[in-house]
Amino acid sequence: MRILLVEDDLPLAEALTTLLDGAGYAVDVVHDGLSAELLIGAERFDLVILDLNLPEKDGLSVLRSIRARRNPVPILILTARGAPDERVTGLDLGADDYMVKPFDVREFEARVRSILRRQAGARASEIQIGPVRFDMAARRFQAGPDVLDLPARELALLELFFLRAGRVVGKEAIVQSLTSLDDSLSDNAIEQYVSRLRRRLQPHGLTLRTARGLGYMLERPVDRG
Repeated sequence: MRILLVEDDLPLAEALTTLLDGAGYAVDVVHDGLSAELLIGAERFDLVILDLNLPEKDGLSVLRSIRARRNPVPILILTARGAPDERVTGLDLGADDYMVKPFDVREFEARVRSILRRQAGARASEIQIGPVRFDMAARRFQAGPDVLDLPARELALLELFFLRAGRVVGKEAIVQSLTSLDDSLSDNAIEQYVSRLRRRLQPHGLTLRTARGLGYMLERPVDRG
C-alpha cells in the first residue's frame, strides 16, 4: 500500500514516515500543498494523509482540487484545527476521516488501517484463504495457532496478494504498492520476494502461480467438500 504524507512539520513528518514505513507501507512525503497537488495528479496512491496548515496552498484547497478532478483517493486530514465547523467543512469537501493533533499513535495506525481496508473493498476484518487467515485490523497473517513472522516488505506483498486473490497482480502494480518515489524495485527483487513467499505458503497448501508475462496470482484452494 502506498501513502502520500503531506505535512510541513518536519519532525512530525519524519516520525510518521518511520512509523508507516515500519508497518510495511511505501511512503512519499511532501511539505507544501502545491507539491502535494502536483504529485497526486501524476501518481497513484492508496491514501493521502493531509495537513491543513500548509505553505503554498492550504490543505482544504488541495482537498477541494482533488475532488473537483473526481480523484477518489482516500484522504485522512491530520491537523491542529479541530473546531467542529472545520471538521464539517473537511468532511463535506470529501475527506474520509479527520484527526486532530495531538493524537494517539495507536489510534492513528488504526484509522489508517480502517481507511485502507475500506479502499480495498473488504467487507470483513479478516480474509481466510485455505488455512491462512489475514487479520486486516492487526495486519497479521496466521496459520492455525502460528503467526507468520514476515519482514515488512514481504508482509505488504502478501497483503496485496490476499486482497486480490484469484486475480493476476502485475509487476507494475507490485512496484506501485510497495515503493515510494525514492525507492526502486527491480524485476529480480520482485521474483525473490515472490519466491520467499512461495516457500512460506507451500506448507499451508497455498500456491503463488506465475502468469508468464503478466505477473503473479494467489490461487484460492478448491473446496472438495
